[in-house]
Amino acid sequence: MNKKVLIVGGVAGGASAAARLRRLDENLDIIMFEKGQYISFANCGLPYYIGGKIEEREKLLVQTPEAMKERFNIDVRINSEVVSIDSKNKKVTVYSKDKGEYNETYDYLILSPGASPLKPPIEGINSKKIFTLRTVPDTDKIKAYVDDQKVKNAVVIGGGYIGVEMAENLKEKGLNVALVEAAPHILAPFDSDMVTFAEKELEDNGVGVILNDGVRAFKEENDGINVMLNSGKCLYADIVILAIGVKPDTGFLKDSGLEFGPKGHIVVNSNMETSLESVYAVGDAVEVVDFVNESKTAIALAGPANKQGRIAADNVCGLNSKYKGTMGTAIIKVFGITGASTGNNERTLKNKNIPYKVIYIHPQSSASYYPGAFPMSIKLIFNGEGKIFGAQAFGYAGVDKRIDDIAVVMRLHGTIYDLEELELAYAPPYSSAKDPVNMAGFVAENVITGRMNSIVPEDIDNRNRDNSVLVDVRTDLEFDNGHIEGALNLPVDDLRELKNKLDKDKEILIYCQVGLRGYIAARVLTAYGFNVKNLTGGYKTYSMSKFKPADVVMNKNDKGSFINFKANAMEEVSLESDSNEYNEQKEQSFNKTLDACGLCCPGPLMQVGKSIEDIKEGEVLKVIASDPGFYEDIKSWCKTTNNELISRKRDKGNIEVLIRKGKKKLVNTNNIHLNNEVLQKDNKTMVVFSGDLDKAIASFIIANGAASMGKKVTMFFTFWGLNILRKPEKVKADKGIMDKMFGMMMPRGSKKLGLSKMNMCGMGAKMIRKVMKDKNVNSLEELIQSAVNSGIEIVACQMSMDVMGIKKEELIDGVKIGGVGYYLGEAEDSNVNLFI
Repeated sequence: MNKKVLIVGGVAGGASAAARLRRLDENLDIIMFEKGQYISFANCGLPYYIGGKIEEREKLLVQTPEAMKERFNIDVRINSEVVSIDSKNKKVTVYSKDKGEYNETYDYLILSPGASPLKPPIEGINSKKIFTLRTVPDTDKIKAYVDDQKVKNAVVIGGGYIGVEMAENLKEKGLNVALVEAAPHILAPFDSDMVTFAEKELEDNGVGVILNDGVRAFKEENDGINVMLNSGKCLYADIVILAIGVKPDTGFLKDSGLEFGPKGHIVVNSNMETSLESVYAVGDAVEVVDFVNESKTAIALAGPANKQGRIAADNVCGLNSKYKGTMGTAIIKVFGITGASTGNNERTLKNKNIPYKVIYIHPQSSASYYPGAFPMSIKLIFNGEGKIFGAQAFGYAGVDKRIDDIAVVMRLHGTIYDLEELELAYAPPYSSAKDPVNMAGFVAENVITGRMNSIVPEDIDNRNRDNSVLVDVRTDLEFDNGHIEGALNLPVDDLRELKNKLDKDKEILIYCQVGLRGYIAARVLTAYGFNVKNLTGGYKTYSMSKFKPADVVMNKNDKGSFINFKANAMEEVSLESDSNEYNEQKEQSFNKTLDACGLCCPGPLMQVGKSIEDIKEGEVLKVIASDPGFYEDIKSWCKTTNNELISRKRDKGNIEVLIRKGKKKLVNTNNIHLNNEVLQKDNKTMVVFSGDLDKAIASFIIANGAASMGKKVTMFFTFWGLNILRKPEKVKADKGIMDKMFGMMMPRGSKKLGLSKMNMCGMGAKMIRKVMKDKNVNSLEELIQSAVNSGIEIVACQMSMDVMGIKKEELIDGVKIGGVGYYLGEAEDSNVNLFI
């Protein structure tokens, strides 16, 4: 007599077990019970059918009862619910829609009951306007309701994978959508410093995100429903999607004698055997072993369920296959961005008291010089021996294969050293010679070996400000466009010359944009004896970790439902709307195009600055960039440089902006009618007459400050002020006796200047220089060099030079020679003119 195998539940685990059983043994009697109508469907594709991305419903149906019977000779019984099992007598009780209640015996039993949506006892939760999504019939109900009821506002409760995918697809369908999550962040597999990429992408695409706020009650109002939150906020919706999680659908097994885990999951061994003889279990309803930390867990994913079904079938047929644990590798699309993760996150490791280290990198998806390169962000978690605990990534391209590469290394018990050595396919359209996975290994190895002492964003916030110095080693342009409060700006390329500004008795905390320049700066300063730590992932990681979604208002007015973002988000939505209208009407109205794709900050801004110089005032520059930070950076840059940001929009990961080259600001004047306007005179000039150290310092501080604001600055040095510009060493020059006498009596250069008060034979000047050094204030010499680097015009008065007997070759490099006429011409275009 043939052995009989009963399978309870289809979809991923049950259906794969059935097919595998038949391939292994043609003589088995296989019966599959499914309490619904569909035995195998693409449950991960359900949100995309609702949103219209998948147009044909039939494509969701992976297998049908008829196909399973015809190909695999499997007796599939739909609308048949197994309500209990009797392991002693090896039989199950079935309630069939067509046959009523009956018993079926078995030799082997495979349980694949799956999970059901959570519906907590919240007031009003049984409203007909509230839906859950788990099955094809659920999908049909939601789609019909949205299409037929002219739904405008949707509220999605729960920020897991299904909740986020539903929010995206409802928004793509044209609805106003708010996503509510009771936890501090959405998408629990990601850490809080990475998931902000997804939260920002949702908000940027018009989905309201409400975090750390649960539902108190649902109250129907006319044709809609009010979602009452614990915070007191009320959201008006036409439809609510409940996606707050799932629970194992094992209620019918409570009296079976099976062993269950703490949350109701079926306990199995590595062969997928339960505590009952000849009974196996697979899929969302089982408790599994975490591959990384080897503790018990439950992970509801289709991939593991399929593998477990196969392994259960193998063991029924005597093949002794083992399931070696679940890593939780998963991926999600959130509008244009992709997020993926594998292994354990920081939260899990902290709960397990497992020590770990973290690094962040922000590489390009392919060679930066090849069109189509997009930046991505990768987080790698590992220990001091190099064991990889987990990884997370977000980006617009190439994220999937990088997480898959790391997952494979983890599965094979590889380490970060194996990431370094992976030989991966390379050509410019696909990757870089040093793949992002290799780069993650390199950076992790630097941390393990002590070549880089790294810190994370929370270390910056918790630093001891008295015993540390925070140093931003990016360019002046990047620093001015946004930096961490309290940071000192010392560009990495100038660091060797500026290192004396730092105190070796203090801890030096360094950061750059993504971590690379910070590492270089750390190596430089370490070589000179400084105690240095570098912020892994740089300013990009720090700033993204601080992202907070804008406040969301969702109510109903006379014209119908609407959603509104307060504060910054409202401004962004308004700007996006204006930009779309502009592009539709004047798509070709630009004078020059700049392709800055593949460039990381500050590359795009620097290229914009150069390109703006090449066009005339009033002309328009179109810029295309792939660095996500450019979206915010260009807004600040335009404001600072007085250029007009006409529009900006995202397009499949790229950012497109239109910039009109600005004219000088217009102001009213007292000597003309108020309705008339004249060009603002916005330059700054100063006459430096004094040769006193304190006055010289003041003049260069003012000049550098004005230059940092984008102003044109001219410093005109005359009489004793010329001594500030003298070189410190003696210079051979053709001079008369009187000129030589003047040269001997006057201070030679900035380091010889005295104070206007309390000079005390030079002691006062030495004291003030020491105080400035101790307090990290730039020295006069550094201020002078900064002025030269910033393009400040330093002009020496020709007439005063002749009187004082000073020759051009005696002056420092970068000084112009000019007369009173030149100064007066500059002063004419200035609105500030100082005499020092």
